[in-house]
Amino acid sequence: MDGKVVCVTGASGYIASWLVKFLLQRGYTVRATVRDINDSKKTKHLLELEGANENLKLYKADNLEDGSFDAAVDGCDGVFHTASPFYSSIKDPQTEMIDPAVKGTLNVLGSCSKTLSVKRVIVTSSMAAVLVNRNPQNPDVVVDETWFSDPTVCKDIKSWYVLSKTLAEKAAWDFAKEKGIDLVTINPAMVIGPLLQPTLNTSCAAILNLVNGSPTYVSANFGWVNVKDVAEAHILAYEVPSASGRYCMTERVVHSSEIVKLLHELYPEYPVPQKCADENRPTFKVSKEKAQKLGVNFIPLEVSLKETVESLKEKKFF
Repeated sequence: MDGKVVCVTGASGYIASWLVKFLLQRGYTVRATVRDINDSKKTKHLLELEGANENLKLYKADNLEDGSFDAAVDGCDGVFHTASPFYSSIKDPQTEMIDPAVKGTLNVLGSCSKTLSVKRVIVTSSMAAVLVNRNPQNPDVVVDETWFSDPTVCKDIKSWYVLSKTLAEKAAWDFAKEKGIDLVTINPAMVIGPLLQPTLNTSCAAILNLVNGSPTYVSANFGWVNVKDVAEAHILAYEVPSASGRYCMTERVVHSSEIVKLLHELYPEYPVPQKCADENRPTFKVSKEKAQKLGVNFIPLEVSLKETVESLKEKKFF
Protein backbone atom coordinates (compact mmCIF):
# COMPACT_ATOMS: atom_id res chain seq x y z
CA MET A 1 0.00 0.00 0.00
CA ASP A 2 3.02 2.24 -0.44
CA GLY A 3 2.15 5.84 -1.03
CA LYS A 4 -1.65 5.57 -0.81
CA VAL A 5 -2.96 8.64 1.01
CA VAL A 6 -5.63 8.23 3.70
CA CYS A 7 -7.16 10.53 6.30
CA VAL A 8 -7.95 9.67 9.94
CA THR A 9 -10.17 12.14 11.79
CA GLY A 10 -9.97 12.54 15.56
CA ALA A 11 -6.56 10.90 15.28
CA SER A 12 -5.53 11.41 18.91
CA GLY A 13 -8.35 9.16 20.17
CA TYR A 14 -7.98 5.63 21.53
CA ILE A 15 -9.05 3.64 18.45
CA ALA A 16 -7.70 6.24 16.01
CA SER A 17 -4.18 6.19 17.50
CA TRP A 18 -3.95 2.43 16.83
CA LEU A 19 -5.44 2.95 13.38
CA VAL A 20 -2.75 5.54 12.56
CA LYS A 21 -0.05 3.18 13.92
CA PHE A 22 -1.23 0.24 11.78
CA LEU A 23 -1.67 2.38 8.65
CA LEU A 24 1.88 3.73 8.98
CA GLN A 25 3.18 0.18 9.49
CA ARG A 26 1.49 -0.79 6.22
CA GLY A 27 3.22 2.05 4.36
CA TYR A 28 0.27 4.42 3.96
CA THR A 29 0.68 8.19 3.94
CA VAL A 30 -1.59 9.36 6.75
CA ARG A 31 -3.24 12.73 7.19
CA ALA A 32 -4.38 12.93 10.79
CA THR A 33 -6.85 15.55 12.02
CA VAL A 34 -6.86 16.88 15.57
CA ARG A 35 -8.68 19.86 17.06
CA ASP A 36 -5.50 21.44 18.39
CA ILE A 37 -2.20 20.77 16.61
CA ASN A 38 -0.28 22.47 19.43
CA ASP A 39 -1.63 20.23 22.21
CA SER A 40 1.24 17.78 22.77
CA LYS A 41 -1.03 15.52 24.90
CA LYS A 42 -2.95 14.91 21.67
CA THR A 43 -0.10 14.78 19.18
CA LYS A 44 3.19 13.66 20.80
CA HIS A 45 2.31 9.92 20.84
CA LEU A 46 1.32 10.11 17.16
CA LEU A 47 4.47 11.94 16.08
CA GLU A 48 6.56 9.29 17.88
CA LEU A 49 5.03 6.38 15.93
CA GLU A 50 7.29 4.44 13.60
CA GLY A 51 7.10 5.98 10.12
CA ALA A 52 5.52 9.21 11.37
CA ASN A 53 8.46 11.37 10.31
CA GLU A 54 8.08 10.38 6.69
CA ASN A 55 4.39 9.55 6.34
CA LEU A 56 2.30 11.41 8.93
CA LYS A 57 0.95 14.91 8.52
CA LEU A 58 -1.24 16.64 11.12
CA TYR A 59 -4.18 18.82 10.13
CA LYS A 60 -6.31 21.03 12.36
CA ALA A 61 -10.04 20.28 12.02
CA ASP A 62 -13.14 20.55 14.16
CA ASN A 63 -16.34 18.51 13.88
CA LEU A 64 -18.52 21.60 14.21
CA GLU A 65 -16.65 23.82 11.76
CA ASP A 66 -18.06 23.59 8.24
CA GLY A 67 -15.48 22.65 5.64
CA SER A 68 -12.69 22.24 8.20
CA PHE A 69 -11.95 18.72 6.88
CA ASP A 70 -11.72 19.82 3.21
CA ALA A 71 -7.93 20.25 3.12
CA ALA A 72 -7.20 16.98 4.97
CA VAL A 73 -9.55 14.92 2.79
CA ASP A 74 -8.74 16.43 -0.62
CA GLY A 75 -6.61 13.97 -2.60
CA CYS A 76 -7.14 11.03 -0.20
CA ASP A 77 -8.03 7.55 -1.44
CA GLY A 78 -9.73 6.55 1.81
CA VAL A 79 -11.11 8.39 4.84
CA PHE A 80 -11.56 6.98 8.35
CA HIS A 81 -13.92 9.09 10.45
CA THR A 82 -13.43 8.26 14.13
CA ALA A 83 -13.91 11.69 15.75
CA SER A 84 -16.91 11.61 18.11
CA PRO A 85 -17.24 12.48 21.82
CA PHE A 86 -17.60 9.62 24.33
CA TYR A 87 -17.86 10.49 28.00
CA SER A 88 -20.50 10.04 30.66
CA SER A 89 -20.98 13.24 32.68
CA ILE A 90 -22.79 15.73 30.45
CA LYS A 91 -24.96 18.75 31.17
CA ASP A 92 -26.26 19.59 27.70
CA PRO A 93 -26.64 16.43 25.57
CA GLN A 94 -27.51 18.26 22.35
CA THR A 95 -24.49 20.59 22.41
CA GLU A 96 -21.95 18.24 24.00
CA MET A 97 -22.82 14.91 22.37
CA ILE A 98 -25.40 14.94 19.61
CA ASP A 99 -24.25 17.95 17.56
CA PRO A 100 -20.55 16.99 17.45
CA ALA A 101 -21.46 13.39 16.52
CA VAL A 102 -24.07 14.11 13.84
CA LYS A 103 -22.74 17.39 12.42
CA GLY A 104 -19.17 16.08 12.55
CA THR A 105 -20.10 12.99 10.54
CA LEU A 106 -21.98 15.03 7.93
CA ASN A 107 -19.15 17.57 7.85
CA VAL A 108 -16.56 14.88 7.05
CA LEU A 109 -18.81 13.17 4.50
CA GLY A 110 -19.49 16.59 2.96
CA SER A 111 -15.74 17.08 2.49
CA CYS A 112 -15.50 13.58 0.97
CA SER A 113 -18.30 14.33 -1.49
CA LYS A 114 -16.40 17.38 -2.79
CA THR A 115 -13.35 15.39 -3.94
CA LEU A 116 -13.27 12.71 -6.63
CA SER A 117 -10.23 11.00 -5.11
CA VAL A 118 -12.05 9.34 -2.16
CA LYS A 119 -12.91 5.74 -3.00
CA ARG A 120 -14.34 4.62 0.35
CA VAL A 121 -15.22 6.09 3.73
CA ILE A 122 -15.07 4.06 6.96
CA VAL A 123 -17.07 5.52 9.85
CA THR A 124 -16.50 4.42 13.45
CA SER A 125 -19.97 3.81 14.77
CA SER A 126 -20.68 1.72 17.88
CA MET A 127 -22.65 -1.23 19.20
CA ALA A 128 -24.54 1.58 20.92
CA ALA A 129 -26.16 2.22 17.51
CA VAL A 130 -27.19 -1.46 17.33
CA LEU A 131 -28.41 -2.65 20.73
CA VAL A 132 -30.80 -0.16 22.28
CA ASN A 133 -34.30 -0.98 21.05
CA ARG A 134 -37.36 -2.94 22.14
CA ASN A 135 -36.10 -6.31 20.86
CA PRO A 136 -35.74 -8.99 23.54
CA GLN A 137 -32.19 -9.69 24.74
CA ASN A 138 -31.66 -13.08 26.37
CA PRO A 139 -29.32 -16.08 25.97
CA ASP A 140 -31.26 -17.31 22.89
CA VAL A 141 -30.89 -14.01 21.06
CA VAL A 142 -28.06 -13.34 18.59
CA VAL A 143 -27.69 -9.65 17.73
CA ASP A 144 -26.36 -8.91 14.24
CA GLU A 145 -25.79 -6.07 11.76
CA THR A 146 -29.51 -5.82 10.89
CA TRP A 147 -30.30 -4.40 14.35
CA PHE A 148 -30.54 -0.64 14.84
CA SER A 149 -30.99 1.29 18.06
CA ASP A 150 -34.30 3.14 18.35
CA PRO A 151 -33.92 6.90 18.98
CA THR A 152 -37.21 7.03 20.92
CA VAL A 153 -35.98 4.33 23.34
CA CYS A 154 -32.66 6.22 23.73
CA LYS A 155 -34.54 9.42 24.59
CA ASP A 156 -36.88 7.60 27.01
CA ILE A 157 -33.93 6.21 29.00
CA LYS A 158 -31.91 9.43 28.56
CA SER A 159 -29.02 7.53 26.99
CA TRP A 160 -27.42 10.46 25.17
CA TYR A 161 -24.21 8.81 23.98
CA VAL A 162 -26.25 5.98 22.45
CA LEU A 163 -28.59 8.50 20.83
CA SER A 164 -25.64 10.48 19.42
CA LYS A 165 -24.09 7.38 17.82
CA THR A 166 -27.44 6.16 16.48
CA LEU A 167 -28.38 9.49 14.90
CA ALA A 168 -24.84 9.96 13.52
CA GLU A 169 -24.83 6.54 11.85
CA LYS A 170 -28.32 6.98 10.40
CA ALA A 171 -27.33 10.42 9.06
CA ALA A 172 -24.19 8.88 7.53
CA TRP A 173 -26.13 6.18 5.66
CA ASP A 174 -28.71 8.69 4.38
CA PHE A 175 -26.03 11.12 3.17
CA ALA A 176 -23.91 8.37 1.58
CA LYS A 177 -26.92 7.04 -0.31
CA GLU A 178 -27.86 10.50 -1.54
CA LYS A 179 -24.30 11.36 -2.68
CA GLY A 180 -23.26 7.89 -3.89
CA ILE A 181 -20.45 7.52 -1.32
CA ASP A 182 -19.07 4.00 -0.71
CA LEU A 183 -19.55 3.83 3.07
CA VAL A 184 -18.73 1.10 5.60
CA THR A 185 -19.33 1.36 9.36
CA ILE A 186 -17.48 -0.42 12.16
CA ASN A 187 -19.60 -0.94 15.29
CA PRO A 188 -17.38 -1.84 18.26
CA ALA A 189 -18.56 -2.82 21.73
CA MET A 190 -16.61 -1.62 24.80
CA VAL A 191 -13.07 -1.22 23.50
CA ILE A 192 -10.14 -2.21 25.76
CA GLY A 193 -6.50 -3.21 25.36
CA PRO A 194 -3.25 -1.23 25.43
CA LEU A 195 -3.35 2.59 25.37
CA LEU A 196 -1.12 4.56 23.02
CA GLN A 197 -2.45 7.97 24.07
CA PRO A 198 -1.40 9.45 27.47
CA THR A 199 -4.98 10.23 28.56
CA LEU A 200 -7.50 7.79 30.02
CA ASN A 201 -10.42 6.88 27.74
CA THR A 202 -13.89 5.99 28.99
CA SER A 203 -13.89 2.24 28.27
CA CYS A 204 -10.47 1.59 29.86
CA ALA A 205 -11.57 3.74 32.82
CA ALA A 206 -14.26 1.11 33.50
CA ILE A 207 -11.53 -1.52 33.99
CA LEU A 208 -9.35 0.86 36.01
CA ASN A 209 -12.28 1.46 38.36
CA LEU A 210 -12.54 -2.30 39.04
CA VAL A 211 -8.85 -2.89 39.84
CA ASN A 212 -8.51 0.34 41.76
CA GLY A 213 -10.67 -0.44 44.76
CA SER A 214 -14.28 0.20 43.74
CA PRO A 215 -16.43 -1.28 46.59
CA THR A 216 -19.09 -2.75 44.26
CA TYR A 217 -19.68 -3.26 40.56
CA VAL A 218 -22.84 -2.52 38.58
CA SER A 219 -24.99 -5.26 37.13
CA ALA A 220 -24.66 -4.86 33.38
CA ASN A 221 -24.05 -6.86 30.24
CA PHE A 222 -21.42 -5.42 27.95
CA GLY A 223 -19.76 -6.62 24.80
CA TRP A 224 -15.97 -6.27 24.84
CA VAL A 225 -13.41 -6.08 22.05
CA ASN A 226 -9.68 -5.39 21.74
CA VAL A 227 -8.66 -2.01 20.33
CA LYS A 228 -6.18 -3.68 17.95
CA ASP A 229 -8.97 -5.79 16.43
CA VAL A 230 -11.10 -2.68 15.96
CA ALA A 231 -8.27 -0.79 14.23
CA GLU A 232 -7.54 -3.85 12.07
CA ALA A 233 -11.24 -4.10 11.10
CA HIS A 234 -11.22 -0.47 9.91
CA ILE A 235 -8.29 -1.20 7.60
CA LEU A 236 -9.80 -4.45 6.30
CA ALA A 237 -13.08 -2.62 5.64
CA TYR A 238 -11.12 -0.18 3.50
CA GLU A 239 -8.80 -2.67 1.76
CA VAL A 240 -11.18 -5.58 1.04
CA PRO A 241 -13.15 -4.67 -2.11
CA SER A 242 -16.22 -6.71 -1.11
CA ALA A 243 -16.54 -5.06 2.34
CA SER A 244 -19.91 -3.36 2.71
CA GLY A 245 -22.52 -2.24 5.21
CA ARG A 246 -21.96 -2.51 8.95
CA TYR A 247 -19.64 -4.72 11.04
CA CYS A 248 -20.43 -5.63 14.66
CA MET A 249 -17.18 -5.88 16.64
CA THR A 250 -17.74 -7.87 19.82
CA GLU A 251 -15.45 -10.67 21.00
CA ARG A 252 -17.82 -11.62 23.81
CA VAL A 253 -20.81 -10.31 25.75
CA VAL A 254 -20.46 -10.96 29.47
CA HIS A 255 -22.10 -9.84 32.67
CA SER A 256 -19.98 -7.57 34.91
CA SER A 257 -19.61 -10.46 37.37
CA GLU A 258 -17.65 -12.38 34.71
CA ILE A 259 -15.27 -9.41 34.18
CA VAL A 260 -14.77 -9.18 37.94
CA LYS A 261 -14.12 -12.94 38.15
CA LEU A 262 -11.54 -12.81 35.34
CA LEU A 263 -9.78 -9.80 36.87
CA HIS A 264 -9.71 -11.53 40.24
CA GLU A 265 -8.10 -14.62 38.67
CA LEU A 266 -5.55 -12.53 36.73
CA TYR A 267 -4.78 -10.12 39.58
CA PRO A 268 -5.60 -11.64 42.99
CA GLU A 269 -3.42 -8.93 44.61
CA TYR A 270 -5.76 -6.10 43.53
CA PRO A 271 -8.88 -4.98 45.47
CA VAL A 272 -11.33 -6.16 42.80
CA PRO A 273 -14.93 -5.75 44.10
CA GLN A 274 -16.77 -8.94 45.02
CA LYS A 275 -20.20 -7.43 45.51
CA CYS A 276 -22.70 -6.51 42.83
CA ALA A 277 -24.64 -3.26 43.31
CA ASP A 278 -27.90 -4.76 41.96
CA GLU A 279 -29.37 -7.97 40.54
CA ASN A 280 -28.03 -9.93 37.56
CA ARG A 281 -29.52 -9.69 34.08
CA PRO A 282 -29.44 -12.41 31.40
CA THR A 283 -26.76 -11.99 28.72
CA PHE A 284 -27.18 -12.29 24.95
CA LYS A 285 -24.85 -12.95 22.01
CA VAL A 286 -23.53 -10.79 19.19
CA SER A 287 -22.75 -12.40 15.84
CA LYS A 288 -19.06 -12.46 14.87
CA GLU A 289 -19.68 -14.05 11.49
CA LYS A 290 -19.51 -10.94 9.28
CA ALA A 291 -16.39 -9.54 10.99
CA GLN A 292 -14.64 -12.94 10.78
CA LYS A 293 -15.47 -13.21 7.07
CA LEU A 294 -13.82 -9.81 6.64
CA GLY A 295 -10.66 -11.30 8.19
CA VAL A 296 -10.85 -10.32 11.86
CA ASN A 297 -9.39 -12.89 14.29
CA PHE A 298 -10.71 -11.77 17.65
CA ILE A 299 -8.28 -11.50 20.57
CA PRO A 300 -9.82 -13.33 23.58
CA LEU A 301 -11.31 -11.19 26.36
CA GLU A 302 -8.86 -12.59 28.95
CA VAL A 303 -5.91 -11.33 26.88
CA SER A 304 -7.57 -7.94 26.35
CA LEU A 305 -8.16 -7.50 30.09
CA LYS A 306 -4.55 -8.36 30.89
CA GLU A 307 -3.25 -5.98 28.21
CA THR A 308 -5.48 -3.21 29.57
CA VAL A 309 -4.36 -3.56 33.19
CA GLU A 310 -0.68 -3.84 32.21
CA SER A 311 -0.99 -0.73 30.05
CA LEU A 312 -2.79 1.21 32.82
CA LYS A 313 0.01 0.20 35.21
CA GLU A 314 2.72 1.19 32.75
CA LYS A 315 1.11 4.58 32.22
CA LYS A 316 0.86 4.99 36.02
CA PHE A 317 -2.91 5.38 36.20
CA PHE A 318 -2.81 3.40 39.45
